[in-house]
Amino acid sequence: MALATGTANADGVNWDAVAACESGGNWGINTGNGYYGGLQFTMGTWQSNGGSGSPHNASREEQIRVANNVLQTQGIGAWPVCGTHG
Repeated sequence: MALATGTANADGVNWDAVAACESGGNWGINTGNGYYGGLQFTMGTWQSNGGSGSPHNASREEQIRVANNVLQTQGIGAWPVCGTHG
């Protein structure tokens, strides 16, 4: 089985595509708008789903790990516009 490189698929979600929509694919983004990291977490969502520190300082892999937790509790609707890109 060949795996595509450069994608992050878990539970059928391409998190790189969601991040491209949410943040232009910038996993370290912090614009001061209250949303952080490539998947634009709020601090409350980040912390309540197993994140520590700040999302924009976390690795891409850690952000995806937390995103999968969010996916299990809130569904893809947690990313109401960009979730459809994944």
